[in-house]
Amino acid sequence: MDAREMVRLAPRLYFLRFPLGHAYLWVDDDGLTLIDCGVAGSGARIAAGIRSLGRDPADVRQLVLTHFHHDHVGAANEVAAWGDVVICAHRDDAAVIRGRVAGAPPVLLDWERPIFEQANAGGIVQAAPVRVDRDLDDGDTLEFGGGAQAVAAAGHTPGSVAIHLPEDGVLFTGDTVARLPDGQVILGVFNVDRDAAIMSLRRLAALDPDLACFGHGEPVTSGAGSALRDAARRPHRPAGAQHWTSPVVHHAT
Repeated sequence: MDAREMVRLAPRLYFLRFPLGHAYLWVDDDGLTLIDCGVAGSGARIAAGIRSLGRDPADVRQLVLTHFHHDHVGAANEVAAWGDVVICAHRDDAAVIRGRVAGAPPVLLDWERPIFEQANAGGIVQAAPVRVDRDLDDGDTLEFGGGAQAVAAAGHTPGSVAIHLPEDGVLFTGDTVARLPDGQVILGVFNVDRDAAIMSLRRLAALDPDLACFGHGEPVTSGAGSALRDAARRPHRPAGAQHWTSPVVHHAT
């Protein structure tokens, strides 16, 4: 990965910028944690980024999947092959990730339909089945970042989960929240339950993070809580939505 694709956000946090479905790398002395892993085939780029830090892909100790969509779990089997990697996901999405049941489709608003159709013009992509070693529940602690916490954020999918690092003021939102190229932070699109997603957005905003990392769009690196609260006050159709392009909003199930 080059400097445009791997950006240091904090002393231990790196942003892996992909065209579709970003990933994040947290670096502890005793191991690495990935938050999401992009579409299938992304493993080689993630591994290259890890090596650029002087670490080895085998140092990845856990992979946390924020939800079951292919642009977040697609490379999970590639990452799992690097070594002793614990794969974590919320229990309400785990069966989908394991390939045991089909994922719930989004309930589209009228203005989302043409965007969804554009994004999935080539057909909806299903992720290959992936093992899940640990089913997460709300409030569970993960062993990285001084005690990261799982925050249930149902709505985008039934088992969407955010990860909060309270000591560092960092929040990984998955696709419950997104950010447009103009910098506007918004409620994520293509939700299975929009009312639940709005409630989850409000819950995440109340955590008042300083740095927020999204599955789609650039992170907010300071004052993120204010940006999330602004988004929670206007969870309607964002201005300029009709001009979005598929890399911004693509979210196939």
